[in-house]
Amino acid sequence: MDTWSGALAVMVAVVALLWVVEIVDAAGGHRLDRFGLRPRRLDGLDGILTMPFLHGGGGHLLANTFPLLVIGWMVLVSGLGLFLRATAIIIVAGGIGTWLVGSTGTVIVGASAVIFGWLGYLLARAYFARKVGSILAAAFALFFFGGLFSGLLPTVRADISWQAHVCGFLAGVLAGYLLHPAKGSPRALKRSGTGGPDPMSTQRTRR
Repeated sequence: MDTWSGALAVMVAVVALLWVVEIVDAAGGHRLDRFGLRPRRLDGLDGILTMPFLHGGGGHLLANTFPLLVIGWMVLVSGLGLFLRATAIIIVAGGIGTWLVGSTGTVIVGASAVIFGWLGYLLARAYFARKVGSILAAAFALFFFGGLFSGLLPTVRADISWQAHVCGFLAGVLAGYLLHPAKGSPRALKRSGTGGPDPMSTQRTRR
């Protein structure tokens, strides 16, 4: 986004949308939750896309609201295009991973995987891009949200899908790797257009 306040306004709108969905879901007896992700079931594949928009109650969404708002804003201030691409990678790759390794017989809902994905993306971006702004953003995320990393540890609690957290985080690291190639790497040189000989120059030489 062009401004920090503009990015914050977008994230407030996103969070507001999630609350509208949750209120409608609660009014209908949480029947929308059946559209969540169902691991290793074909009828649960569409949950890869719908899982982040559904929550298991107001308490669940309330716990996600602040990190969703702040961490999402930290990603969005870098630009809408990067935000959309990183989030798409996190939702799709993280969702596929969760579908493959999630607990059998469960229906997984919640934006936690996206939150962990954004965290992974911020850290990976700092490592690969190595720009001052990216490093400061990663440091800020670690300082204020480092406690969230306990959610990556295996747990026997049936109401927490730690697998979704891990898959989301790894998908975020993947997004950072794909979108921010390390300076001087072949991918970075290729993206900047300086990674090889000029085809026209080569052609002229052969003449």
